[in-house]
Amino acid sequence: MREQRLIIKRWELQSIEQPETEGKLQMKIELDMYQTLAMAVLVLMLGKFLRSRVQVLEKFCIPAPVIGGVLFAIFTCVCYVTGIAEFGFDDILKEVCMVFFFTSVGFQANLKVLKSGGRAMIVFLGLVIVLIVGQNVLAVGLAKLLGVDALVGLCTGSIPMVGGHGTAGAFGPVLEDFGISGATTLCTAAATYGLIAGSMMGGPIGKMLIERHHLLDTAVTEDDSLLVEEEIKHERHSMYPAASFQLILAMGIGTVLSKLLSLTGMTFPIYIGAMIAAAIIRNVGEYGGGYTVYMGEINDIGGICLSLFLGMAMITLKIWQLAELALPLVILLAGQTLFMIVYVIVVAYNVMGRDYDAAVIVSGLCGFGMGATPNAMANMQAVCDRYAPSVKAYLLIPLVGSLFADFLNSLVITVFINFI
Repeated sequence: MREQRLIIKRWELQSIEQPETEGKLQMKIELDMYQTLAMAVLVLMLGKFLRSRVQVLEKFCIPAPVIGGVLFAIFTCVCYVTGIAEFGFDDILKEVCMVFFFTSVGFQANLKVLKSGGRAMIVFLGLVIVLIVGQNVLAVGLAKLLGVDALVGLCTGSIPMVGGHGTAGAFGPVLEDFGISGATTLCTAAATYGLIAGSMMGGPIGKMLIERHHLLDTAVTEDDSLLVEEEIKHERHSMYPAASFQLILAMGIGTVLSKLLSLTGMTFPIYIGAMIAAAIIRNVGEYGGGYTVYMGEINDIGGICLSLFLGMAMITLKIWQLAELALPLVILLAGQTLFMIVYVIVVAYNVMGRDYDAAVIVSGLCGFGMGATPNAMANMQAVCDRYAPSVKAYLLIPLVGSLFADFLNSLVITVFINFI
């Protein structure tokens, strides 16, 4: 009988006593790792269905796992608060999917593209680094003024802003290990706000700059050969087995690198070694030419793992943990919004040349600086459809936003976590 219980996995329902103050019995519903994964797929399918039916969700590029996951998290919150049931999840596969996704991000770090992008790409990359550091400095500073833990402030910094839901789900558990209860929920709530705010402010700011400074007169046609070359590298060749092996190899090497990094005494996210290994494999292949890195297939696999990771991260949220930090959270997010508006208008617009391309870049920077690269592309498309194309913006934003931002953001966040 004992062996049968170990082999057969099923829903476990058990009654547990609530604290005496509530005087209720609550049913405990435990999902094993297979059921947790299946539930993540269900909320992903629900999110895709709702996004196809509700225009505002599509407009703001809200990820499908976030839509379905938030609804499920609200359901579990109601069950918990009313004493009907408490859900438990075996989320071991969440970590596996997370490492797969961030390993695919590491493969994006192509130094040859960075070098070929010239001065403009180097300057814009510098702007992004300053933005990442600025978001974290602001978050920590505001948290101290509000009298809350600096790590709580960090939950509204570049983790959810530049990082989005993927980084929020990855670093939330790290912050919880430092004693910040509900850090994953805080980071996810901030990331959801950032998606919406970044989408709402990008287009209007770009439009204001273009019309106030008559920038349409400065629009020029530029060479898009580098953009086309990078797109060709991301074409699919049905080499998914080889791409999977490359990802797994990078993850394996990454465990060794992570072990070496841990000897420094600093705390690193579990995937950082795999990201570095993937970047090394990509650039050795680019410069040496001894093998091909199948970027199109790696992107697809990474995208699938991100969806599954987000799905599992969202269904395990404990929304009721936000209650006591509601007011500080509102103030912290308002501060990030104001900082982004000032930064893109006063700093980014002027540094990038005060021309039409700079205005389009600003609209895109609002998108991925507070949300994700798809939001940035949507912002730029809205501006360019109204005025004129900007090859420079369409080159810089997706390349820096998807190739380098997450990589650098993870390193900066790690430094802040260990030294604040």
